[in-house]
Amino acid sequence: MPLAKPAVSCLPKPSITGVILAGGLGRRMGGVDKGLQMLDGRPLIRHVAERLAPQVDRLLLNANRSHEQYATLGYPLINDVISGFAGPLAGLHAALAAAETTLVATAPCDSPYLPLDLVDGLLAGLQAKGADLAIASAGGRIHPVFCLCRATLRDELEHYLQSGGRKVAMWCAEMGAVEVEFSDKPEAFSNFNTLADLKNS
Repeated sequence: MPLAKPAVSCLPKPSITGVILAGGLGRRMGGVDKGLQMLDGRPLIRHVAERLAPQVDRLLLNANRSHEQYATLGYPLINDVISGFAGPLAGLHAALAAAETTLVATAPCDSPYLPLDLVDGLLAGLQAKGADLAIASAGGRIHPVFCLCRATLRDELEHYLQSGGRKVAMWCAEMGAVEVEFSDKPEAFSNFNTLADLKNS
């Protein structure tokens, strides 16, 4: 059962690195770079950055192409370390390798309405359960690409990826992730998978 979002912990808040995952191939969008598609006159990734950046101490962008365009946002860029466009977990792995903090928070580039208290909620859940990994849950569904991960899981993640693992939910389950319920804002995890989704928004 998902953990109801705890009250903000009274423990000191550790430094947290955030990463926006924009390293995919955008297959369901016809191969375009998803993070650069426009919503209300701005690229999707800019919407995400404006909501996630204030929640973390440093923000990184995980991108494997279109580097010149992404660089205009002003955040450091990191490529996947694992080759072959291995999915969101490869972006998390790259962030764990690049971050100087003990915690890394992730969000996908196609979810422009993510909660403004995402990181605080995940951190409270992580600390309440003494876990190494916390993922978001809302509307009866888990959203494991929205996670807060301890850097100590880097080696386990690398092993999972090197052995061919790609499923985010499966790896999170193996790591004993705590699910943190954001029941008050299920729409915040809405994402855009196709160009038609954007056109009709």
